Amino acid sequence: MASHALLRLTNLHRPLIVAALIASALALSACATVDAQTTAYVGVEHPAPTLPSEVQILRTEPTRPSVRLGEILIDASVDPAPPITQVEQKLREEGAKLGADAVVVVYDQIQPVAAYVTGPLWNRDIDTIQGRKLKGIAIKYQ
Repeated sequence: MASHALLRLTNLHRPLIVAALIASALALSACATVDAQTTAYVGVEHPAPTLPSEVQILRTEPTRPSVRLGEILIDASVDPAPPITQVEQKLREEGAKLGADAVVVVYDQIQPVAAYVTGPLWNRDIDTIQGRKLKGIAIKYQ
């Protein structure tokens, strides 16, 4: 008799559990992402890290003399897209690790970053996943 009551309880809660799992999966997949990869150049000075709040974000080459310290590659989602302030903060943090005074953005595009295949073997569709690619050069003023 107790197993029958447990089975009935499980059957009543099954739709709620399934709905909770689906909601959790959707919430996790809907998160905006910003990933960075930093490469320090070989043969240049390696200054001490700076504060991220002091790193400037530039869209054009500075007029002041500077030394290039390394590259920062940013991969960001576009659906949903993170706030631009989050992307800029990631550039500042990565530039600060290299000891930069500024990061010059030299590439910023939305482009296909992956593809997936759907449908049966005889009628497949290929869909692309878009992503934001951004490249910045970390510099130190002289």
